[in-house]
Amino acid sequence: MSQPITAPVLAGLRGRCPRCGGGGLFVGLLGLKPACETCGLDYAFADSGDGPAFFVMTIVGLVVVVGALGLELSYEPPYWVHALVWPLVILVMSLGLLRPLKGAMIAVQYASKAGEARLDR
Repeated sequence: MSQPITAPVLAGLRGRCPRCGGGGLFVGLLGLKPACETCGLDYAFADSGDGPAFFVMTIVGLVVVVGALGLELSYEPPYWVHALVWPLVILVMSLGLLRPLKGAMIAVQYASKAGEARLDR
């Protein structure tokens, strides 16, 4: 029986190797290392594509729309307050979520043994 998918995903959220949880997954902000320095897992299989960006846009967009609407309805601040607050919230949340979500997507690929689609003829 295979291991539960939650362990690799938690390792991916922390930016660690999905197989051993020890080695680092990233070099720099979003670049992948070629392999895990602890267990030697080759990260060539990893292609998260646009998945992390989609989830970041969805989460950040929801938080900002609900937050801006709540702020406007509760306090009716001048527009410059919105112009000052929300771009900073968008920037911080986007940069803060992108790396963990990319790691989680790569970990899900590893745990489910996902690969490119192939036609068997």
